[in-house]
Amino acid sequence: MKILITGANGYIGSRLAPCLAEEGHELIALVREPQRLHWEDPTLERTTIVQGDLLDLPSMGSLPKDIDAAYYLVHSMRTSHHDFPRLDEMAAKNFVRLLDNTSCQQILYLGGIQDVSASSRHLQSRREIESILEKAKAPLTVLRAAIIVGSGSASFEIIRALVEKLPVMIAPKWIKSLCQPIAISDVLYYLKGALCHPCCFGKTFDIGGPDILSYEKMLLDMAEVRGLARKILPVPVLTPRLSSYWLYLVTPTNYYLARSLVDGLKNDVICHNSHIRDILPRKCLPYKVALEKAFDKIAQGGVSSSWTDAISSGRTSPKFFAHIHPPKEGCVEMSFTKKCTISPKQVYACFTDIGGKRGWYYMNWAWSLRGMIDKLLGGVGLRRGRVSRRQLRIGDALDFWRVLLIDDKQYRLLLYAEMKLPGEAWLEFAIEEKNGERYLRQSAIFRPLGILGRCYWYALFLPHYFLLKGLLRTILEKAAEE
Repeated sequence: MKILITGANGYIGSRLAPCLAEEGHELIALVREPQRLHWEDPTLERTTIVQGDLLDLPSMGSLPKDIDAAYYLVHSMRTSHHDFPRLDEMAAKNFVRLLDNTSCQQILYLGGIQDVSASSRHLQSRREIESILEKAKAPLTVLRAAIIVGSGSASFEIIRALVEKLPVMIAPKWIKSLCQPIAISDVLYYLKGALCHPCCFGKTFDIGGPDILSYEKMLLDMAEVRGLARKILPVPVLTPRLSSYWLYLVTPTNYYLARSLVDGLKNDVICHNSHIRDILPRKCLPYKVALEKAFDKIAQGGVSSSWTDAISSGRTSPKFFAHIHPPKEGCVEMSFTKKCTISPKQVYACFTDIGGKRGWYYMNWAWSLRGMIDKLLGGVGLRRGRVSRRQLRIGDALDFWRVLLIDDKQYRLLLYAEMKLPGEAWLEFAIEEKNGERYLRQSAIFRPLGILGRCYWYALFLPHYFLLKGLLRTILEKAAEE
């Protein structure tokens, strides 16, 4: 079958695609930035890439007319707690317009389990998306899930951050709310199984694992799996706004996602319509087993996707690839060059291994301090880390940077700053050859925004000078050691 996947670069889409390709389906990946599609060759060989943004209908390429089914895996919680419902609605309506011109026989949508009596704006938005998709010519299948447990998922990483960073957690009363988490492997099973299944056409199902747990129990179970002793002290005084700031400061999430999550945590999210178990029987993984599998995946370096991969998870514009060549005009630059006497592959491996848990090699405390300040200013901070300890890919989040370019042939890495700045910033590492000798060049480029931007650059000129010069030296020293 020919299957369209929207949100192909997202956490679910990038995991679902290889499963569908393995079963022999032909895929159509709808993406804003094809450069960020990091599927393996066996999947890409069965994939046609269509570039376009559902929020900008004129930007859309032409979709094949002979589509058999389509997965709608798009959510727009990215910039403002107030505008994501409008963006979600716009994207869904444009999707229906496009799909109605094809031969599509089924739409599959992954939403959230809903408490109709008291839903958050996030869940209300998902319910509105369902009503829009129902108006399409093709019948709709809706799968609703609560927390998805898997390496790289937003829920998993937030729970992990709370448990690993806080020996004692002061939690609001929603800590007693009930949830029915489900493993990512079980979500993928249902998404695949419902595909073109006649009993699923025009139906809505709740999907969940076998455990119904309070959020308090989920945190304590995570602590047990990690071998950590943790205490939770529920208090009645934390408002949704305060709870959102608390999640924002302690975990890798941005404030708007934190606010949307907190609004949903006030209600129980458990399965009420589980008829899919009769149609697609499966023994789903218990919560603790799902956690253990997720950490096994992380230990093996096998995290194929993360919620931070989405450009919308940070503050960057979806058009950030326009910055792939740092501008020359209106910029200030600080560049250092040092002779490279060892293998360029060793040096390249060292500077592309930077960030995340390994840190920034030189004056790591200063990078951590900058991350804390960025968090306080409303930025992304350092807590996003990196998706994989072993490799970087174009579009990956790297602490408060985004990977614009990584080239293992020319030995070059270009990062774009997603921290709060009065301007735009790039950090580049490159190995260059001059007169038969190799040099490692490290450049920091800054395009100041007005007088404030220039004051920022010159006020921090000396700290940046010593920090970046020391970083260049340390990279070569570590490369020589390894």
